[in-house]
Amino acid sequence: MTQANSRDKKVQVNRRRFMQASAAGAAILASAPNVHADGNDTLRIGLIGCGGRGTGAAAQALRADRNVRLTALGDAFRDKLEGSLTQLRADAAIANKIDVPRERQFVGFDAYRDVLNSGVDVVLLCSPPHFRPAHLEAAVNARKHVFAEKPVAVDAPGVRRCLAACRMAQERRLSIVSGLCWRYHGGMRETFSRIHQGSIGDIVSMQCSYNTGLLWSHARQASWSDMEWQMRNWLYFTWLSGDFNVEQHIHSLDKMAWAMRDQYPVRASGLGGRQVRTAPEFGNIFDHHAVVYEYANGVKCFSQCRQMANCTNDVTDHVWGTQGTCDVMRHRMTARDGRRVIWQYPAARARGDDMYQTEHNELFASIRSGNPINNGEYMTKSSMMAIMGRMATYTGQTITWEQAMNSREDLTPQRYEWGQLRVPEVARPGVTQFS
Repeated sequence: MTQANSRDKKVQVNRRRFMQASAAGAAILASAPNVHADGNDTLRIGLIGCGGRGTGAAAQALRADRNVRLTALGDAFRDKLEGSLTQLRADAAIANKIDVPRERQFVGFDAYRDVLNSGVDVVLLCSPPHFRPAHLEAAVNARKHVFAEKPVAVDAPGVRRCLAACRMAQERRLSIVSGLCWRYHGGMRETFSRIHQGSIGDIVSMQCSYNTGLLWSHARQASWSDMEWQMRNWLYFTWLSGDFNVEQHIHSLDKMAWAMRDQYPVRASGLGGRQVRTAPEFGNIFDHHAVVYEYANGVKCFSQCRQMANCTNDVTDHVWGTQGTCDVMRHRMTARDGRRVIWQYPAARARGDDMYQTEHNELFASIRSGNPINNGEYMTKSSMMAIMGRMATYTGQTITWEQAMNSREDLTPQRYEWGQLRVPEVARPGVTQFS
């Protein structure tokens, strides 16, 4: 694509130096002993990325186990870190589990390394998605258990790094729990179990929609550099978020992958654009995507997502089978006639499912038991499925799974520093090239 069609020698040297520094730091961290926590041992938690989701994840982690402590925080911005810490300390239920003095509050692009080197046992990776591959790789090299928010990458090189890191984590018996939270919802687990058992027969087709309104944004301040402005509004820049087909719609796409027993499509084609959300504050992402994913057995998934104001919202998923239909979000299956209900998950139980908390409950239980959880395969490949869809909408081409996985497109900026950073042009289907 346009952003990554060419890299001059200066860019390559800059990135090489960054990667060499990351590898050197990781090698030092890898020499640390692997902490085995059981019984009454205190598990020390580090939070990397102190936005709203990171703050929520930290609160849930602190509720997940009786003997845990939040001991280190890291973020690119001091105000984000301090706001998160203030919010967490105000929660009486967890305030006594917070021990983050000034010397364990780390700020800047390298804050993640400082958190990993501070003596923590578990890290919560909640920075913008672009940074996830480097953070995950370093965490596994440092032998830390991981909670990784979704998505785990914004391009194929990032996916490949995460896949390798997750496989290394499995060898090292480290837990990696994904922020693809529907996998931890009781109603969803029962729903997909019944799909896999054949309650609606063989899957014929699938449809998922994530059509919503506008999300948050922060007006640019005079003191902000290009880099700061983009990072504080990371949703709207493809290099940081992957576009919202990746950052948000991944939840829906991951459910479709789940229905297919974590098999992934062989090709994708689609359309998308930037029709309404065109102002500079919206960076270079699209405001709508529609993608058809095709599987090797002929099943097609019809996928769409939109972020526009004053439009009908629709966040639903459906699976059609030879014997019936599943309304995934309602946890309900009906016969082919559409009238007779085959199965319905109790609404009261569904309301009681706290999937965000369950993620952390199961993560910490796995650490205590010595039976690690590793969500690495599906969290990386569902990220790739979402990226593949973006590739199809940005280029207007049919993209195969092999092409997507082997893509050379690297959205990494020339350098990580608080200075100038040009916003790449908005993709134009039929003009933007696949790479």
